[in-house]
Amino acid sequence: MPQEITLQVNGRIHRVCVEPDTPLLYVLRNDLGLKAAKLGCGQGQCGACQVILDGQAVPSCRLPVRSVQGRSITTLEGLGTADDLHPLQQAFIEEQAVQCGFCTPGLIVAAKALLDRNPHPTEGEMRAELADNLCRCGVYDRVIRAIKRTMGQAAVRPPYEKQNRPEQLPQPQTAPPPFD
Repeated sequence: MPQEITLQVNGRIHRVCVEPDTPLLYVLRNDLGLKAAKLGCGQGQCGACQVILDGQAVPSCRLPVRSVQGRSITTLEGLGTADDLHPLQQAFIEEQAVQCGFCTPGLIVAAKALLDRNPHPTEGEMRAELADNLCRCGVYDRVIRAIKRTMGQAAVRPPYEKQNRPEQLPQPQTAPPPFD
């Protein structure tokens, strides 16, 4: 039987009338219109549905909405806007850590939760925190560079990813005149 549940999402109070066992992800997407978190595996194992709950990145696809009543929930939409990006969002763009975009919200909120708890994690700590976030496009190294960029560390690009600027590209040689 549906019940009124009070949620604190992205700093705002919301009241929804839903079945108490409804997964938080469904309420976020269907009732509150927050579409960043995605349904990936439905088992809480891929990270696509992650949100920040009381400072910890957690999968929202298997979390009953009744269990989060009165707790602080932050989704990707709560971090920044198109006009005012969060530094992590900006770093993901600058490091080209966004490919298809399906896993990106989960990766960003996991990175945000990590940096809130530990402003200077090691690369090993970053990788451990993101281990439950699956990315079919394989942008893990770019994600690490984005986190480092957010922390103000130099993010070294591997040689195969260095981009040539037009002025750095070899100029075509002019062809010799044709034989007469």
